[in-house]
Amino acid sequence: MEDRDLQARASLKEVIQRIYEQLEDGTIPYLELPIRTKRNIELADEENVWTYGKNTITRSAKTTKGAYQLLKTTYLCELLIKDHLEQKKSSTLREIYYISENWKHAKFNEQQESDRLIEDLEIITGLRREDFHVRPEENGATIFGPLRLKETTKRGERIIHCQEDVGEAGYQIPYNVENIEFLEHDAQLIIAVETGGMQDRLIENGFDEKYNALLIHLKGQPARSTRRLIKRLNTELQLPVAVFTDGDPWSYRIYASVAYGAIKTAHLSEEMATPAAKFLGVQPRDIIEYDLSTDRLTNQDIKALHNELTDPRFNTPYWNEEIKLQLKLGKKAEQQAFAGKGLNYVTDTYLPARLTELGLIKR
Repeated sequence: MEDRDLQARASLKEVIQRIYEQLEDGTIPYLELPIRTKRNIELADEENVWTYGKNTITRSAKTTKGAYQLLKTTYLCELLIKDHLEQKKSSTLREIYYISENWKHAKFNEQQESDRLIEDLEIITGLRREDFHVRPEENGATIFGPLRLKETTKRGERIIHCQEDVGEAGYQIPYNVENIEFLEHDAQLIIAVETGGMQDRLIENGFDEKYNALLIHLKGQPARSTRRLIKRLNTELQLPVAVFTDGDPWSYRIYASVAYGAIKTAHLSEEMATPAAKFLGVQPRDIIEYDLSTDRLTNQDIKALHNELTDPRFNTPYWNEEIKLQLKLGKKAEQQAFAGKGLNYVTDTYLPARLTELGLIKR
């Protein structure tokens, strides 16, 4: 941890030094950053993840707005160096926004602005916000299953078994999963689940025991720590990953953030995306095959599906076929729709069939 702190301090000081040297040379200070849109992401063939392309924007002090952005960047670097890394403290993203209230000329206009500057510093330094001791608001995502791990905290180390030593929801994933060491496990696969209700159903029905499955609650759009943990479990323990979500365009984006990488954090895709992750469902074709209860697609849903057809991450025969089928059906379905066929149906029928189809279990 100490080595990471030293590296983070040095990297942030380099950012400030770069701006200082530009001023010394008589150059108008600037920083160059990649454009963060879906039009500027490309597949990194070696890692098979989506990262930012070559298109960039320049943040320059030539304009008043640009000058203020650079000023705020230097204030933020100073906060991270002096208060976080040197004093061994941390702040939430929300706290950083409020801390700027005391910066006379560098106050953030909204939290979205301070969040984006943190992302800028990640891109420039090649580090993660966790390395700067910046944490999100409470995440609440959990993992339940046959895994023993050791977590290093400020108060020492603790060893936890994610079935035997936890409550009904499992072990809560910390914001910095680099402080976790995997000790031993009996797991055969990972199932990342969108909703807490479905994770509860799988635990109650003993799915984790029957299939030696690690059940991870994504809690909607998964936090960075959750995606990083899935990546580590996949690469370090060689465990296959399946993502089980609702059958709607917003849930497909949840899967995409796990498997392909999120557009907002494409600079971290190599560390967070798990290209081997399989989409477990709910699929549009499942609505027909399992005669699921449905809701009508809203105008927003339809617009989102059309956007996904132009998203390079979804440019595969599978997703083209499924998305076009859903637009034709005009329907969407939730994970809980399987309960209409009985409380055991999802664990006894649907999931075993889909996991077998994906080659993740043998029946």
